[in-house]
Amino acid sequence: MIIKVCGMREPNNIREVESLGGDMMGFIFWPKSSRYVSQRPAYLSTQCKRVGVFVDEDIQTVRRIADEYALDYIQLHGHESSDYCAQLKGLHLIKAISVSGRDDIATYKQFEGLVDYFLFDTKCPSVGGSGQQFDWTVLAAYDGSTPFLLSGGIGPDDAQRVKAFQHPKCVGIDLNSRFEIAPGLKDINKLKQFLEQL
Repeated sequence: MIIKVCGMREPNNIREVESLGGDMMGFIFWPKSSRYVSQRPAYLSTQCKRVGVFVDEDIQTVRRIADEYALDYIQLHGHESSDYCAQLKGLHLIKAISVSGRDDIATYKQFEGLVDYFLFDTKCPSVGGSGQQFDWTVLAAYDGSTPFLLSGGIGPDDAQRVKAFQHPKCVGIDLNSRFEIAPGLKDINKLKQFLEQL
């Protein structure tokens, strides 16, 4: 199972989270986020894959930051089109899909074949990081061929629920706001405990 911890920013916290053995680490490059990476941290993950999170960003800016931060993946968390994804050919993409009900799942079809992973997150007024969960049973409607990460308010008490969730294309989970002491600062003990339970 892929473990992605998103919303990282503080150098020591990055080191601590990395030591827990996750697979991906998310850095948010959306200025309106409380976890926005406004300047390059003194330390960036070397063991975890680096994921840059963008929201309807200019393509040249995405490419520049991907280069500057040596990003392994680009996560698109806005209203990006399939054409937009096609213009980022050559980069590994994760497309977030906001879900409030079963009908939202079909959105994936326009991106099939253009991205490496989908990330199903809770639809909310802001862009992700709400700490709210959606009804995971609606993911039974996902019949695509692209693997996906489960996101949206997964918290310290959800290890059994994650283990019980079954879908042939679910390959991992995305953790963020419910493991935080403050925006951009993760509670290492809570994360460690959760990963041990998993």
